Amino acid sequence: MKITILRRLVQFGILALFIAGNIYGVKILQGSLSSSTLLNTINLSDPFAVLQLFLASFSVSSVAITGAFIVLIFYALIAPRAFCGWVCPVNILTDCGAFLRTKLKIGKNILNLSPNLRYYLLVLSLIFSAIFGIAAFESVSFVGGFTRGVVYLGSSAISIAVIIIAIETFVGKRLICAHICPLGAFYAIVSKFSLIRVKYNYDKCSKCFKCKVVCPEEKVLDIVGTKSGIISSECISCGKCVEVCNDDAINFSILKLGVNK
Repeated sequence: MKITILRRLVQFGILALFIAGNIYGVKILQGSLSSSTLLNTINLSDPFAVLQLFLASFSVSSVAITGAFIVLIFYALIAPRAFCGWVCPVNILTDCGAFLRTKLKIGKNILNLSPNLRYYLLVLSLIFSAIFGIAAFESVSFVGGFTRGVVYLGSSAISIAVIIIAIETFVGKRLICAHICPLGAFYAIVSKFSLIRVKYNYDKCSKCFKCKVVCPEEKVLDIVGTKSGIISSECISCGKCVEVCNDDAINFSILKLGVNK
């Protein structure tokens, strides 16, 4: 549970800093996850949003490009989909939905979607941005909408939260993050060579498969029970599999240094 507690502290801490900056003028972190200012000096931008804006208008400010580059390099190097598992507040909502789904013993999905759908939506977001001259996904993004509602203390956050939790509870297991969100697909692509990865050791594994039960992604642990290896970049680096593994068969590893954590 230590990793999960740490993740929640990071997620809620970032939201708290945004609220403090936007509402109370504490100039540590201001704006939102789409566009923000760190320490009133460093401009940060969502690289996927900036890419959509560029395709929509072929005119993006150097400040936005620099901010997007900083964020892109950070998430590309640190760990696969670290944004999804450690920063994105929608992850909190989807975890709530998964918890309720388990408590209510809901097993059947109303919708069964392919995990590859998010990649198709990623491509469509870029195509539609270029065709219609708008940042297609950013215009309807539930991530951006919920985050802005929270960090500016808007009532819209409550409505979006209820809808997301309801979908995750009653419509389909891990439907939003694991199947629909093109932002998650974007970070899965850019973090293929991240330094911190989840590593599986077949020789230590007792084949209890507890890791697969708690994993929020369907396919990332396919190698468990078959062969040792590095978990794919579709992993959200949440560490749930590491927490439940009593065999020490799954751990975080710093790949370039060969150091297990």
